[in-house]
This record gives sequence, structure tokens and C-alpha cells, in this order.
Amino acid sequence: MNAVPKHERRWASDTVPGKVTVSTETSPGAESYSTAEEFVEVTLDLQDDDTIVLRSVEPASVVDIADDALAGSSGYNTPASVPSTPSIRRTSSRGFRHFSQELKAEAVAKARHFSQELKAELRRFSWSHGNTSRAHSTSSTGGGGGGAGAGFETALAARALRKQRAQLDRTRAGAVKALRGLRFISKKSNGVDAWNEVRSNFDKLSKDGYLYRADFAQCIGMRDSAEFALELFDSLSRKRRMRIDKINRDELFEFWSQITDQSFDSRLQIFFDMVDKNEDGRIIEEEVKEIIMLSASANKLSRLKEQAEEYAALIMEELDPERLGYIELWQLETLLLQKDTYLNYSQALSYTSQALSQNLQGLRMKSPIRRMSFRLLYYLQENWKRLLVLTLWVGIMIGLFAWKFIQYRNKDVFQIMGYCLLTAKGAAETLKFNMALILFPVCRNTITKLRSTKLSYIVPFDDNINFHKTIAAAIVIGIILHVGDHLACDFPRLVHSSELVYERYLKGVFGDHRPSYIDLVKGVEGVTGILMMILMAIAFTLATKWLRRNIIKLPKPFSRLTGFNAFWYSHHLFIIVYILLVVHGVKLYLVHKWYLQTTWMYLAVPVLLYVAERTLRFFRSGFYTVHLIKVAIYPGNVLTLQMSKPPQFRYKSGQYMFVQCPAVSPFEWHPFSITSAPDDDYLSVHIRQLGDWTRELKRVFSEACELPVAGRSGLLRADETTKKSLPKLKIDGPYGAPAQDYRKYDVLLLVGLGIGATPFISILKDLLNNIIKMEEQADSTSDMSRGSDLSIGSTDSPSLNKIAPRRKKTLKTTNAYFYWVTREQGSFDWFKGVMNEVAELDQRGVIEMHNYLTSVYEEGDARSALITMVQALNHAKNGLDIVSGTRVRTHFARPNWKKVFSKMCSKHCNGRIGVFYCGAPVLAKELSKLCFEFNEKGPTKFDFHKEHF
Repeated sequence: MNAVPKHERRWASDTVPGKVTVSTETSPGAESYSTAEEFVEVTLDLQDDDTIVLRSVEPASVVDIADDALAGSSGYNTPASVPSTPSIRRTSSRGFRHFSQELKAEAVAKARHFSQELKAELRRFSWSHGNTSRAHSTSSTGGGGGGAGAGFETALAARALRKQRAQLDRTRAGAVKALRGLRFISKKSNGVDAWNEVRSNFDKLSKDGYLYRADFAQCIGMRDSAEFALELFDSLSRKRRMRIDKINRDELFEFWSQITDQSFDSRLQIFFDMVDKNEDGRIIEEEVKEIIMLSASANKLSRLKEQAEEYAALIMEELDPERLGYIELWQLETLLLQKDTYLNYSQALSYTSQALSQNLQGLRMKSPIRRMSFRLLYYLQENWKRLLVLTLWVGIMIGLFAWKFIQYRNKDVFQIMGYCLLTAKGAAETLKFNMALILFPVCRNTITKLRSTKLSYIVPFDDNINFHKTIAAAIVIGIILHVGDHLACDFPRLVHSSELVYERYLKGVFGDHRPSYIDLVKGVEGVTGILMMILMAIAFTLATKWLRRNIIKLPKPFSRLTGFNAFWYSHHLFIIVYILLVVHGVKLYLVHKWYLQTTWMYLAVPVLLYVAERTLRFFRSGFYTVHLIKVAIYPGNVLTLQMSKPPQFRYKSGQYMFVQCPAVSPFEWHPFSITSAPDDDYLSVHIRQLGDWTRELKRVFSEACELPVAGRSGLLRADETTKKSLPKLKIDGPYGAPAQDYRKYDVLLLVGLGIGATPFISILKDLLNNIIKMEEQADSTSDMSRGSDLSIGSTDSPSLNKIAPRRKKTLKTTNAYFYWVTREQGSFDWFKGVMNEVAELDQRGVIEMHNYLTSVYEEGDARSALITMVQALNHAKNGLDIVSGTRVRTHFARPNWKKVFSKMCSKHCNGRIGVFYCGAPVLAKELSKLCFEFNEKGPTKFDFHKEHF
């Protein structure tokens, strides 16, 4: 190396717009080396500022320098995290050649030095393992023993060469990128604040100034992964050459400093020490198996523990191709740094400059007036249907109130009861209207039919339940005004009016004797009004979400007043309410002519429609006879029912149906999304245990199920061959849901949270069936065209056009992105078959699936680092995801929804994307907000649809 001339070099930027690869060779007069030592490949980056950046030096075969310079212009992309390397000013082609020759000489010298070090290391290793070599020589022939020794040295040489290349690869990849991995403490934790919390925990948990090993996990914030924390404690202790069960505060601070060290090498060494329990600097397969089991336990992946031995062998096969039986620190580092190479099977969408400009457009400063006007326009665009319906509804109520107000303002009774009566009568008119209107949103069959008409363009049928609740709120306001004015205002005014005024204005209404307050209250109109108010108060109270969803826990026996059953049965009190309402409207104090009593006129059509709906449901549930084909109970308390499909039962993907099990309750009907596709010859639903009815349903079917056959998913299973008789089922439907409108969009973003994935499984199946049909149609069309070519000129086939297949409507959806977020690994068993079918049959790439498991620590956490490596490696080798058991990659932690939307914008700029969500309301708010934000930024528009369970 001393003979190599020195050059003055300046540092260049890491951002490279262009690059060239130059392969050089030694001159003919150079010293004789092996081919691997004589020829090296030098990679250079050519900068815009006329500088050349040295990127790598690797052994290479003899390549012509001119040809290689031309061929190497495509190079590989260098990450921005690569540290700067020396560069020189490019002045002329002669200077470039001179520098290339000098660089070649330096590279050859480095290769010679490396070769000498390698040979010395091999001699030392052979000397230290002389006994092993002699044992081999004794048990074999002289030539065989020499061959074994040479093979062993060859394996060591191959590993040493891989180590040298790995060091060059790490230089090229950069340690900054590696720092994203192997975090023992959450990246959200601030260093000072985190230590203060740890110190506070030490003060609480320490005994006599010492923190015991059993409390270490809780002290550093790893209570949920105590086993992992204990192994971490032991490895840090071994590093100090101690085996201790307790530490003081200073030692805890030393441990904490090592855990939170920002150096990737330091954290990698700690992780390696956790695996290398015998401290020999090598990891064998059994130690890899133990750390896999430990990581699986920390991340609640019970199935991964069962396959730890298989995955340990997979890692050894990848990292120990020489079959030396152990791996070293640098090999573990290589697997960490090359993880992204294995994850290419599920890369995210790429950004484009158009998307970047779109995002920057949203960051440009706008005046407050312009910003407010834009938000107003967007709000009107997104909510104009709701605003139209609400405006029409409010306008009708105002008109009815004003009509009654003016009508009674011109009557004699106004002279005594005043404006109190006018307000009460105006509110009563709106009550009649709303008591009639409130039945329409719950006429599910009618709404399902209307969804398919042009009326859906101006009426938001997805908001039918919200509109139902809004009308109920208006009814409450109307009751307060009507009852309050009667009881507190106009009744007292009537009772306290003078005899002269009474005889003049109201004698013809109430008779000769002026009624008392009690007479007014205990009359038919008063009693029916009070009874209606009490029954409606009960129904409204039990319908609130706090009681309906058991948010409020009441002591026994009042606990029966909460839950869905209490809500459902109390709502049937409205049958009595409507009867009382009709009686109340007939027995009015001030109106006696039947054609002026308008209550029955308001209620006639809605009540008849609702009664017809319930009657249809009653007879249809008996008409739709189904028998169960298969039952399976999966992890996560999910019951799958697959049943025969009645011939008359036609539905769309995304719709739902009601299910009743007489063995559980002969009166209760519960809605569930249909998970089968419309073209399937069966119906299926997936039911998760969430309440009393679903819990009892699972119990009933569990008794009829048998243990699964080996190799089949599901804990319990039953089908037509099961000896035990399965419970009977009744179904009613189908009914419309927001997800059924997916065909309106070219691009879909489907987001399911837990069991909320059910409506989208049907959509994915339908899309897949359409894809298959289109491919079959394309194949048949091509076959037909070939047949027609063969028959050209023939007079024997005049009816060729008659047998040509009719062209079907092409699939509108060009892309569908499905994001499924769940907490339990067993959840992926629910739809494993669908995911595998999509991965296998969707050759056009229409459907892109992303599974997210939130129970696993986020990528980069040391507790999930090995799982991430095994996952990537197994998919690259075998094509299967270790978590879901499918070909779809499972991501860890929660999705970065903002990044998801950004990448959707980049790929589908100027498009209109339908965002469909089913799950808990919390995520719905976040997705809705993101839709609003990205609609503000650029031309890509997101239409948000949601449904809750």
C-alpha cells in the first residue's frame, strides 16, 4: 500500500444524477496473481459538477474498459444515506485514464493484502483445529483426509470472501438506513423523559436500593414482553462478565445507556449477545430457534413458536451456505441490511413527480378567504344530498307549523288560550308528519329497491338510520313544545279564564261548565297523550348508544335494561304508541269533524307500508328454506356458516341479510354481511361473538361440531357428513349497504377493521370472478377468431356469426386496494382461501391486498426484528407469509394512513377513488378527515363511505 501514490481528493455530494461503472485490469507487466486478485470492478458516480465519486471496488472478470463504461451507465441507485467518498476533478480523458490506472493499482494492492490476511487466518484456524483434522485423517484414506481438509479450508475461504463483500455492501447501503432497525425502546420516547420515567419506576420497584431481575421488564417499560426483557437483562449482564439477579441505579443507568445507544453496531451486538448465550461469538441453529420462540412469545404469535425449528433451519440455510454449522455477527447484520431485498414481493406504490407537485400544491399559502371558500365549496360538494333532504324536511315542518299557527290565530279559542295554543298546535302538526316519516328509513326492502333507481342520485340512502335518529330528535322537541304548552300554559289559561269570556268563546266547545285542570288531563286526549309520552321516553332512553351498546354498566337486576335486546323489544312499544296516537287524534277537544282530524291521514300510508314490510319479512323468512352445508369456528370467536342458496335469493356484493336461529331465540333477527359472492352457489356469513345472542349461537353450534381434521383450519368444524344434527336457520334479505356501490368507481380503497372485513370479502370474490370470466371470454374470443380464420372462403358455415358469444360488459374497476387491520394472528384463517385465490388467479394485478397485525411490534423494534427477517426470507424462498399462511404479506403495527392516501394520489392522479370502511367509528373519523385533506390538495378525489358494526 505504501507504494501506491497519494492523490489529493475532495468530498462530493451523495446525491448522484448519473453514474458509470468502470472495470479495470492490471497491466501485463504486473506481478502474477490469481484471476480473482488481478481483476477488480470499480464503480464510479459521475456528478454534474464534473466530479467522480468512488462507490465500490469488487473482484471481477476481465472486461474491456470501453465496453464496460458504456454498459455501466445504468448502474444502481445509491441511497442518500451513503457516506461521502473521495472524488477528483474531471479535467480530460487523459486525466481520467491516469486516475483509473492509479485507482486500479491501489485496488490490486488492497486485494493482495486481503489475500495475505486470509491465508494467515486460515493457517491459524487449521493449527487450532489440528485435532479435528487428525481425527478426520484417521477415519479416512490419506487422499480423502486431505480432500476434507481442503474442503474445510475452501468453505472458510468462501465465508471470508462473503464477509469482505458484505462489508462493502454495508458501506454502499449506509449505516443510517440500518439505524431504523433494532430499537429496544420505542422511537417515540424522548431520551431524557424516558430515563426519568425509568428512574421513577426504579424508585417504586427497588428493594434496599436494588432492582431485581424479575422487575426489570416493568421498570424499562417492557411489561408486555417480560421474557424478552429478561433475556436482554441476562445478555447485558454477560457483557459485564457477571451473572447477577439485581442491579443498583448506576448499573441500571449503564444498562439503559446501552439499550438506547444510537449506534447500530452497539444495538446489533446486544441482539447478537442475546442469542449467543455461551459467548463463543457464534450462533448455532438451536440458539436461533430459541430467539425465534422468544420473539414469537413477545409478539403473541403462538403458531410461529410451533414452527420455530423450521424457520431456524431456513435462516441457517440462508446465512450458512458453507454448512459450517454456525453464523457470526456480520452474517446477522447482512440479513438485517438486506431485508428490503427479500420484501420486494410486496412493495408499496411508488411516488411520481406529479404526486409530489400535487402534495406541494396543498402546502402553498392561501388567503383565509380563499381557504374558507374552498372548504365551503368542498363541504357543499360532499354533503349536498344530505343538505337537500334536510332543507326539504325542515321546509315542510316550517310550512306545517305556520299553517296551523295561522289557522288557530283566526279562531275564537285564541282569545283565551293565546299563543300557547298556537305553538302547541303547530308542534302537533309537525309531530304527525314526523311520526309518519320516521317509519320510511326503517323500511329496508323499500330502501333497497330505491337504491337501484335514479332517486339514489339525490337521496343519500346510506344515511337512512342517521335520518331516522334525526327525526326522533325532532319528535322529542315537538313533544316538549306540544305537551309543555298544553300542561303549563293554555290549560291553566283556560281554567283561570272568566265566566264571561268562556261563555263567549268556548261554551260551544267544552259545554256549559268550564272544565277544571284535572278534567282536561284525565280526558281521553290527556290520558293518551301522557301514556304516549311515557312509552316514547322509555323507548328513546333505551335506544341511546350508552345503553344499547352496554357502555353504561348497571347493577343487577337493572343490567337487563341495557344491551341490544332491551333496545329491540322496547322499540316494539311503538305499536302501542301508534294506536294511542290515532285515538288521540280522533278525540280532540277542539276538532270534532272527522275530515278535519288529519292524524290518520298522515299515518295511513307509512303504517301500511311498514306493516307490509314486516309481513313480507315474516313470510319470506319461512319461504327461504336453507340447510347448512358447513360450519367452522375459527380463532377469535368467529363462527362461519355456509348454507344453501335459495333460487330466488339474489343479492349484490356488500349487502347484508338477517339471520335467525330458533334454537337460540324465536324472535330475534340479527344483520350480518354476506361474505359469499353473487355468483357462488352458496351463502356464507362470518359472525363474531360480541353479545349475548352471538355467544349463545356459538355455544349451540359448538355442540354440533367436531374437532378439525389435521391440516384444516378452524378449531371446530361440521358439515353435511356430521352425524349430529345442526340447528335450523332462517334468513331474510338481502338489504342494501354502502359497500354495494363499489361498482361506481374505477379505483377502490377497502378498509376493514377486524370482523369489518366481511363486506369486502364478497367484493373481492366478485371482482375475482369477473376477472376470471373476462379471461375466459378473451380465450374463447381468440379461439373463435382462429376458427373463423380457418373457415374463411368456406360456404358451409353461413351461421358463424350466430354462434359468436355476446360481448359482456367489461369490468369497470381497474384497481382495488384492500387493507385489513386485525389484532389476532388467528383472524387470517377466516379468509385464507380468498387471499390465496386472489394471489393465484389475479394475473392482471387488479387486486392488491395488505394485511396488518397490530399485536406485533412495529418494524424496526428489536422484539420483531427476527420475525421480520424470517417473514421476508420465507416468502422469498417458499412464497408464503409466516403470519397469515397465505401469499399475502402481513405488515406489522398499524398502517400509516396518510402515506397510504399519498401513494394512492401518486398512482391515480385526477381519479375518483371510492373509500369504503367497515369497523369501529374511531378510524372512520380519521379516514374521513384524510379524505377531506387530500381532496383539498389536488385533483385526486376521495368519496368516503362507512358502515359500523
